[in-house]
Amino acid sequence: MNQVDVIVIGAGAAGLMCAAQAGYRGRSVTVLDMGKKPGRKILISGGGRCNFTNENASPENYLCGNSHFVKSCLSRYTQHDFIELVDRHGLAYHHKTLGQLFCDNSAQDIVDILLTECEWAGVNIKLRSEVLSVTKTDSGYSVTTEQETLTCESLVIASGGLTMPKLGASPIGYKIADQFGLKVLPTMAALVPFTLHQYDKERFEGLSGISISCEVSSEDGTIFKENILFTHRGLSGPAILQISSFWRAGQAVTINLLPELDLKQQLADWRETQPQKSLKNSLATILPKRFIEILHDSKAIPDCNINQLTHTQIDELVNYIHAWQIKPNGTEGYRTAEVTLGGVDTDELSSKTFEAKKAKGLYFIGEVTDVTGWLGGYNFQYAWSCGFAAGQYA
Repeated sequence: MNQVDVIVIGAGAAGLMCAAQAGYRGRSVTVLDMGKKPGRKILISGGGRCNFTNENASPENYLCGNSHFVKSCLSRYTQHDFIELVDRHGLAYHHKTLGQLFCDNSAQDIVDILLTECEWAGVNIKLRSEVLSVTKTDSGYSVTTEQETLTCESLVIASGGLTMPKLGASPIGYKIADQFGLKVLPTMAALVPFTLHQYDKERFEGLSGISISCEVSSEDGTIFKENILFTHRGLSGPAILQISSFWRAGQAVTINLLPELDLKQQLADWRETQPQKSLKNSLATILPKRFIEILHDSKAIPDCNINQLTHTQIDELVNYIHAWQIKPNGTEGYRTAEVTLGGVDTDELSSKTFEAKKAKGLYFIGEVTDVTGWLGGYNFQYAWSCGFAAGQYA
């Protein structure tokens, strides 16, 4: 049997960060991953450019049962610390809207930085090593893979969530938590597109590829102001992905299709300047023409000229456009979701070290825990922060 100080299960963002930190402390570290290469989720993120952090990251950008937990984690390794790390490695990157930072070249650059850090720290990475079982020993833990059994003093679970099963997503982290008596909160796909009921799907499928800048609200009052995108199956785009984390089955979402415009005032202006123009053609100057045609054909908007609108019709139209309600059929699920909501209850973990309170030497970090960031680099920042934190103690 091979004895090391630390075993990290999962060669993703959090796992590699943690491994390097532990290695720099002089710990012997082995990372186990079932994949053919490390950082697989990093490589496909951000369209292959990896939105690796967000300049505005703060605890308010995360969903977690315990807000203090995220606050503690982010405060000890911030986005500025990670930016300083990639600057040291000479990463070429650029700023996008809302504080997002992306690689200029490829997400491989981020993986290379992490692998370089691990190499400098003396970390041993074993790929194609699927973990079959974990057992407690007198001095720590024993981990059995298809190839071998290893023992360690500290075991770090950075196995990720259930998203993107094609990349080898596995529930092993939840199973290990359950094995050692830790509470695991229900999981669901988050940052994920919506599917629509058959009627709406057929009505809007011709709009696939059309994007509208909107304000989207969930029933709990959460609001995001970004683009929505019509797809063959339903709705996507940044605003939809964001609100999906706050949506639950059976609920509706409310979409303000013209958040920057007062439609009632616009209709009053048109009544003065172009009273004989059709409502349909007028609306097509401020919203996508094909979208307005579908609303017109389905009688969601009146078939008349501007000056023929009644006060009741105006009120109904204003309410429809500024508070368009649509009830999704569901989501596209883990197949296309960016993160998993839920996971190992953070009340079971130390907010300082990420060690399980019930199992000495057992740590849980990254997506396997009940911490879910907004879209825009927040989940990667959580990975760096918790990987750094656990790496100081594992």
